[in-house]
Amino acid sequence: MEVAACRNTSSIFFMFIICAMEEARASFSSAVRLDRQDPYLRLFCVNIFVRNQDRSLRFYVDQLGFGLVVDESYESGGRWVAVAPPDGNAVLALVAPRRNSEEYKLIGRCRHAVLVTEDVLAKYEEWRKRGVRFHHPPQMTLWGGIFTRFEDLDGNSFVLAGRDDFVREIEAERRAAADKLEAERRAAQELEIAKQVQARLFPQKLPELKTLDYAGRCIQAYDVGGDYYDFLTLGEERLGLIIGDTSGKGIGAALLMANLQANVRSQSAVALDHPERFLQSVNQVFYENTTSSAYATLFLAEYDDRRRSFRYVNCGHYSPLLLRADNTLEQLASTSTVLGLFKEWSCDVDERQLSPGDILALYTDGVTEAFNDAGDEFGEERLIQTLRQNREQSSEAIIASIVEEVRRFSRREQHDDITLIVAKCI
Repeated sequence: MEVAACRNTSSIFFMFIICAMEEARASFSSAVRLDRQDPYLRLFCVNIFVRNQDRSLRFYVDQLGFGLVVDESYESGGRWVAVAPPDGNAVLALVAPRRNSEEYKLIGRCRHAVLVTEDVLAKYEEWRKRGVRFHHPPQMTLWGGIFTRFEDLDGNSFVLAGRDDFVREIEAERRAAADKLEAERRAAQELEIAKQVQARLFPQKLPELKTLDYAGRCIQAYDVGGDYYDFLTLGEERLGLIIGDTSGKGIGAALLMANLQANVRSQSAVALDHPERFLQSVNQVFYENTTSSAYATLFLAEYDDRRRSFRYVNCGHYSPLLLRADNTLEQLASTSTVLGLFKEWSCDVDERQLSPGDILALYTDGVTEAFNDAGDEFGEERLIQTLRQNREQSSEAIIASIVEEVRRFSRREQHDDITLIVAKCI
């Protein structure tokens, strides 16, 4: 009769636990708020009174597989030892009270702590082989649950419980988590491939010129971006220098950039004799192949190596800086609107003559709009000052100096692509 009564009491207690689990799971999504509209609250720590913290620590860590959360000793002689199950959602503090204290009488009195697992049988076999003392093998219930009881070294008793629908829920959550991790892995892999592909879109070799030392660089804020620069061999000792910036950020901007680059290179054959017609074709294709809100700013300079001169079109891009050998400055303002927004599009072509020592600097907004902790922008004046201070260096070294100054000024995370072309007449 005692055994039957004990089992009946255990079954009633377990039924209560199962009902509580069901109710808690049903209300979880509406009860838990992580958006701070209501204060966040969860169970953090439960005290388990033990005789020897070191022995109990080995039991919970070595035999049950719990993780050590904290083990701190204090000058007063006290010691706080806490462990947590693998999911880390609750902490058990292993408290060793002093003899003759009221808390000492509570050692071994814990009776209603419940651990939940999706496979009670497997956990039972695992822990039993490690020497955990169970009251009885796992028992099935009429309402689809399974449970058993075990004790720690001090006689504190725990319920190990599970049920079929809980198992299915755990398995579904694990599959969802695994699917999410796999999707994130694939996305990261695809993004890395996209990064490598886009890196190949930038110039890999620089055509040699007799009268121009030039270089370009793009430092992307994210894995891929929308800034674009290029050097095109146009024949008859002529070079096209191009810098552009597409609308948007990230993958979307990168796709626009690739579209623009392919568009420019495929039609560059007509750029030498007819830059207006060339850019009209680029605008038309870009307009037809992108969404209504997509656009790009672009600056094209066609440099003549024999004459030390260049013709240019500025399609709504930041005004490039032309620093003359005598330290005077010219800004090459827009000669047309942006590419891709309007079906009917036209431009004007302007021209400049260079002399040895003149420097042409093309840049995107990631340079001048980089900001510091005070919210101040790097700005055009700092860019001009850096150009003047480093004008005796090579084009590659000038770019490096500008990038260094921008990073020194803006030490926070980079928010936009930094792209530069510097061309120095020699």
